[in-house]
Amino acid sequence: MNKSLIITTILMLSGFMLLAQNSMDINASVNVDTKTITIAQTIVYKNTSNTVLDTIYLNDWNHSYSTKSTPLAKRFEEAFSTKFHLAKNEQRGFTVITSLQNDTGVQLDYSRLKAHPDVIEVVLKEPLVPNASYRINLNYQLQIPDATFTDYGITKDKNFDLKYWYITPAIYNGAWQYYSNKNLDDMFVPKSDIRLSITYPRNYKVTSELDFNANTLNDANQMQTTILQGKDRVDTYLSLHRLPSFGFVQTDDFTIISNINEKGLQGAEKAILTDKITRYLTEHFGAYPHNQLLVTSIDYKKNPLYGLNQLPDFFRPFPKDFQYELKLLKTALKKYIDNTLLLNPRKEHWLSEGLQIYYLIKYVEDYYPDMKLLGSLADFWGIRAFHVSDLDFNFQYFLYSMEIARKNLDQPIAMPKDSLTKFNANIAGKYKAGVGLNYLDQFTDDINLSDAITEFVKARQLQPVSISDFETFITSKTKKDVRWFFTDYIGTRKKIDFKISSLKTTEDSISLTIKNKRNNSMPISLFKLKNDSVIDQLWVENIEGKKTITLPKDSTDKFVLDYDNVIPEFNQRDNYKSVKGSFLNNKPFQFRVFKDIEDPDYNQVFLMPLVEFNNIYDGLTLGTKVYNKTVLRKRLNYRFSPQYATKSRSLTGSTSVFYTHNLENTNLFDITYGISAGYQSFAEDAFFSRIRPTISFRFRDHTDLRSDKVDQILARYVSIERTLGPDATVIIDEPDYGVFNLRYTHFSPGLINFSRFNTDFQLADKFSKLSVNYEFRKLTKGNRNINFRFFAGVFLDNRTDPNSNFFSFALDRPTDYLFDFNYLGRSEDAGLFSQQIIIAEGGFKSQLDTPFANQWMTTANFNTSIWRYIQAYGDVGLVKNRFSSAQFVYDSGIRLNLVEDYFEIYFPIYSNRGWEIAQPDYDQRIRFMFTVDPKVLVGLFTRRWY
Repeated sequence: MNKSLIITTILMLSGFMLLAQNSMDINASVNVDTKTITIAQTIVYKNTSNTVLDTIYLNDWNHSYSTKSTPLAKRFEEAFSTKFHLAKNEQRGFTVITSLQNDTGVQLDYSRLKAHPDVIEVVLKEPLVPNASYRINLNYQLQIPDATFTDYGITKDKNFDLKYWYITPAIYNGAWQYYSNKNLDDMFVPKSDIRLSITYPRNYKVTSELDFNANTLNDANQMQTTILQGKDRVDTYLSLHRLPSFGFVQTDDFTIISNINEKGLQGAEKAILTDKITRYLTEHFGAYPHNQLLVTSIDYKKNPLYGLNQLPDFFRPFPKDFQYELKLLKTALKKYIDNTLLLNPRKEHWLSEGLQIYYLIKYVEDYYPDMKLLGSLADFWGIRAFHVSDLDFNFQYFLYSMEIARKNLDQPIAMPKDSLTKFNANIAGKYKAGVGLNYLDQFTDDINLSDAITEFVKARQLQPVSISDFETFITSKTKKDVRWFFTDYIGTRKKIDFKISSLKTTEDSISLTIKNKRNNSMPISLFKLKNDSVIDQLWVENIEGKKTITLPKDSTDKFVLDYDNVIPEFNQRDNYKSVKGSFLNNKPFQFRVFKDIEDPDYNQVFLMPLVEFNNIYDGLTLGTKVYNKTVLRKRLNYRFSPQYATKSRSLTGSTSVFYTHNLENTNLFDITYGISAGYQSFAEDAFFSRIRPTISFRFRDHTDLRSDKVDQILARYVSIERTLGPDATVIIDEPDYGVFNLRYTHFSPGLINFSRFNTDFQLADKFSKLSVNYEFRKLTKGNRNINFRFFAGVFLDNRTDPNSNFFSFALDRPTDYLFDFNYLGRSEDAGLFSQQIIIAEGGFKSQLDTPFANQWMTTANFNTSIWRYIQAYGDVGLVKNRFSSAQFVYDSGIRLNLVEDYFEIYFPIYSNRGWEIAQPDYDQRIRFMFTVDPKVLVGLFTRRWY
């Protein structure tokens, strides 16, 4: 009897294991003081493949914070962030596994992958056959990282925001789908039945999307234990706060838990908007399979509505209920889709992100069709004259996606998410996907794409799904050929760019030739207008090169491509063609004060008042800039800037015309050529005019735009003429000149590792010279800055006046005869402005007795950190002048590196001149580096995005 019972029990258990879903039972105990969580966990992993498995891989993303060399740490480095690198060891997180056993208590062999230290390979004692399950018992302790790195972890207030905190199995679908944490919130885990028992202090409250089961208080140690559970879950987020800010809104569809707020919006108003959103989600995605949907302010912070999130609280051009509604909707859409449509979030991210933006677009079209991009600002006097005030709210998605395309930095949105630049991953890629689905919606006019997507999502809810499943489904629903969408639009970075190249009329017909300026198979919409009103529309497909269509002659007076701006076309300025009329009738000129959004209906010219400070001789300059550059970058840019200098009381200014060829799918990134000219002071009552034709070739690795390495070849001719007034304080000891300059630069920026190499050749009537410059910086694992720079320059020919050093190599302050540097007082030899330093040529900081070399020079500059931004520097070199022997030079001192390359101060201590710090004029020996160039300062903040 007992034997039969045992056999029956074993058979029942075996059957249960064969049928069981993935499951995890987690018992966690939180220690706030030590920032640790002790966990005993059981994982039941089901092999849903047809492959026999002898290993299982586990995700342990808490361990991605363990060292300065993990993929996560490298990601921070690529983002120009040193927070993680400079953090103390106790601020980082890691995992200590104390045991990892099978269900019989036998210890399993495991190891961390070398390239993925946050992934664990577990060797099974017995092979796991298809449709069978394997039980793994783990005991481990988590050291929780500070939340300052990714917003997840423990905050300064000792609150816990946890995501991907406990160990989870990876997915096997013919291959193991594991990868490291790179702060992209994209762990790919199988759905699991989860039971979580968490013990924590009684003055904390736990918030989770899991369902509440029970809560037990322990008076003896002032702790409490909460049991949560859920079926078919993939979300791992848990909040443990002393003063939680989450609100619960129960609707007829499901409950939303959220701590997203909007200042001045009352609870009742939030509840009404929340109910509206849950109805919208249910209508388009079907019934939510769980009782609660948790959306957090962290979710929104990481995935905001760009534009809305950048406005200060006191300045809100949109109604507060509209702002809250879209913030909640955007965040809820992402969580809803991620929790129900089980795509690979790293490799197939574009579909879930595209659906999010697509339904945001539809929502605004349905409920706020008149909302403008600028909100209430669009009605303000002075603003409503701009084209940007005419644009609908949804235009922002086209604008952001096109902004990166015009820079030639767009990437195929089908690329893995960790291969995308930050701007493409966070903004442009998502927006392009959403705009693309809207494009597909308009093209497939034989079906309702929104209804088809709803059907697809309902059918595949909580099931493994892939992009190919979606493509097959959509293709089966429409009679139109939509392969272009998945191949050209999604799979490549091919641009959409059409133009109406010609129009011919006869007595009864109109022949229209449309040119596809790119090599793709994407369709274009053609609109027929009469008196600026649409009278008909058709789609033109399969345009290879050029395609001519013939239409019956009617009352149409203008043909327009993509008139409704549905298609993210690269250049909309050549989409118009009038049946009758000249060039001006096709596109008249428009003059506007200040830069505007590009208006394809006009040839735009902008005028902007200028108030600048370029140097101490001209003082404040007042003028006007006439230019054609819009918010979106153009290939051809011109600028004319006449100015009046208030101090020199003279007319100054500059002008330029440049054209850029962007090249795709090749390492030759772009070719830019043009000419610039300028006129301004270089000393009191002394002026220079410069004419500079230039051509440059820029190279980047087109397969890896995340790499910031850039190579450039620059060729230019610089023609300089100088004039002196009666009150000039300088003497010109060299005639006017022209210099041909050829320069090669290799640049690899970074806060942890930085290098730059350039070689420069110059040819003029009386001299030719060659120089090389190499600079290397490193922030070591011990948080020490090391900076090394080497320079060597030699005159190949020098027939200049031997008594003049105007064209010589400079040890500490180049004469800058090409007028490349932003010297505030370039001709000063005393006073504060003479102490401005720009690290070039010799790179010395002390002003020594041999400051120039007219034959050759070699120098080396070295800096290393002492404490925080305080560094020690030392320079050594050899200076060789004609008719004299080489001289050994050196200096040393303290460098205050406040903002590297932007604001630095140098305090000389010891050099060839002895102890400089003891000299009576020491205050005049201090050097400073400072930039006021807006473009340079903007680059400090934008470099992490591109």
